[in-house]
Amino acid sequence: MATQAERRDETRALLLAAAAAVFAERGIEGASVDAIAEAAGRTSGALYAHFGSKEGLLIELLESWRDEVSTAIWADLTQARTVDERLLALWHDFAQPKGAARQWVQLEHELWRWVIRAEHDGMRNLVADRYRTSREAMTALLDRWAQERLIPAPRSDAGPAMIGLLIGLEMQHRLDPAAVTDEIALVSLRALLGARDTG
Repeated sequence: MATQAERRDETRALLLAAAAAVFAERGIEGASVDAIAEAAGRTSGALYAHFGSKEGLLIELLESWRDEVSTAIWADLTQARTVDERLLALWHDFAQPKGAARQWVQLEHELWRWVIRAEHDGMRNLVADRYRTSREAMTALLDRWAQERLIPAPRSDAGPAMIGLLIGLEMQHRLDPAAVTDEIALVSLRALLGARDTG
């Protein structure tokens, strides 16, 4: 017989999986609490008890995917030796995440559009904080690469520029993969950092 903690974990997992499916099908605005709860085979009260709100569930889902992508990125970066291998690993994990995180970037775009269009000041601040954290992590990563002498000392705005470039390249690649190939992504990222061709 399952313990109370195991049942709680199962409910959370079911709600997160259902949210991923319903958000993908209906978008954030079209995904109601009731629809998510029904898809999970749970009550709306269970959703509120575990996540506080639809927005809380959305952020929890995105964080779990981002953690999965971050883990994959770090694993791939530890295997990469040259700056080109690291840039390609970063690009691949961002543009083509593996596993359950495949929808991560798409839902991030949806979240950005949703908070910009609607009056969600609390959510807007939360999303801005998430972007700030990503920029800071990228800045720290580039500083480490410079300390390893893989790239020249980066400008102070290189982290935000890298995030912006990756997002823009990913959006174009998702629409037309032939327009933004690995080679184009690599050349663009390398140029931003002033890195030498190590191929």
